[in-house]
Amino acid sequence: MTDTAPDPTPLTFGWEEWVALPDLGLPAISAKVDTGARTSALHASDIETFGPSSKPKVRFNVHPIPGHYELAITCSAEIVDRREVTSSNGEAELRYVVRTPISVAGQTWPVEITLTDRSGMASRMLLGRQALQDHISITPTERHLQPLLDYDVYHSSKMRTIAPNRALRIAVLSREANYSTRRLVEEGEKRGHTVEVIDTTRCYMAINPMMPEVHYDGKRLPRYDAVIPRIGASITPYGTAVVRQFETIGTFVVNNSAGISASRDKLHAHQILSRYKIDMPTTAFAASPKDTSNLIGLVSSAPLIIKLLESTQGKGVVLAETKKAAESVISAFRGLKANFLVQQFVKEAAGEDIRCLVVGGKVVASMKRTGAEGDFRSNLHQGGSAASVRITRTERDMAVRAARAFGLGLAGVDLLRSENGPKVLEVNSSPGLEGIETVTKKNVVEKLYDEIEVNVRPRPARRRKGE
Repeated sequence: MTDTAPDPTPLTFGWEEWVALPDLGLPAISAKVDTGARTSALHASDIETFGPSSKPKVRFNVHPIPGHYELAITCSAEIVDRREVTSSNGEAELRYVVRTPISVAGQTWPVEITLTDRSGMASRMLLGRQALQDHISITPTERHLQPLLDYDVYHSSKMRTIAPNRALRIAVLSREANYSTRRLVEEGEKRGHTVEVIDTTRCYMAINPMMPEVHYDGKRLPRYDAVIPRIGASITPYGTAVVRQFETIGTFVVNNSAGISASRDKLHAHQILSRYKIDMPTTAFAASPKDTSNLIGLVSSAPLIIKLLESTQGKGVVLAETKKAAESVISAFRGLKANFLVQQFVKEAAGEDIRCLVVGGKVVASMKRTGAEGDFRSNLHQGGSAASVRITRTERDMAVRAARAFGLGLAGVDLLRSENGPKVLEVNSSPGLEGIETVTKKNVVEKLYDEIEVNVRPRPARRRKGE
């Protein structure tokens, strides 16, 4: 004899009940029961579609508390149908239909819901016949026969632990179809999100106090849940302006514009490290050629490092073996009107550094990079090699502090191992992902999406005065 699951406890609904839509991030919503309607309806606003035509999704906002339009929960779900619905006043409307679980009194079952903007309605939701399963009976003269919920949940810290199972719409700002960009798309789509690659230089902005917008290819870009900037060094000023525009709109960005700008300017970056008391090689900067000798003296005796302020991937970095060689390089850079700094050479590092990838305040992977034979630079782009490495607690803490000092959610922090302990060499706001994933065999992009999903969860709403 085969065991069968027991039937659920019968429920009795009044004409109004409290329900939860957990996959939409709505823990409490008041619903009117209407047996005259076939399909349930959710009063939604800002309805927009996204994703591939083969598997389209819809994103929308719900104001769960009547009269409180400052509280908006952003939801998304797969579209299962598009249906013409005639309302009680006889008006026909073509609505998107989604399927999502509904929870009442510990019981959960799937329902189909149409989306419509009817903000004037007292109840945020209408429960139709399809949602009322066979074991549910209706007492139309009563209300709230099931457990009462409370709108207070939207003001509590519990909102941060509610993780709606919804697809996100994410933009990657990138001009290159390289490994890092491909992995960001691949991993996001694997998790059910829609990831769109946007060429940063083709974005343009409408800057105004009421409706700041970002446009692309002749159209206003849609609302994104998150933006992942991959801003190349050659377009830093314009790229950070685009990121700043998304910040103005209120979009969550993995790396903020100020952190990207500061990390690209080596002088500014070292000043930030200094402000937060993060150890680094001794560094000096001067504008006048009359100060060359004193500049060298501030750092140490030769050999020393001379760096262009906007150098990347080891380019524009010179090792001067003697004081005379240093003076010659400095003179040449000044002749080119280039901005540069002079830095202590950490000889004991022996052409090696440690790249720590920091995501959301945690080191998720690390590798040791070794320069090519005869080259003091350890950059992989300069022919260096890499291997996985275990880092110390001190190194881990220093990498996290450095990323936090710049406000970066994703950062590559480069450390040197000196006889006086680790020193931060550089903080990279657009670290390459191929080398570190290949060497460590770790899925670091997965960790980044974990962080994004946490940050786009609903936050507790502020209470109004007098509530």
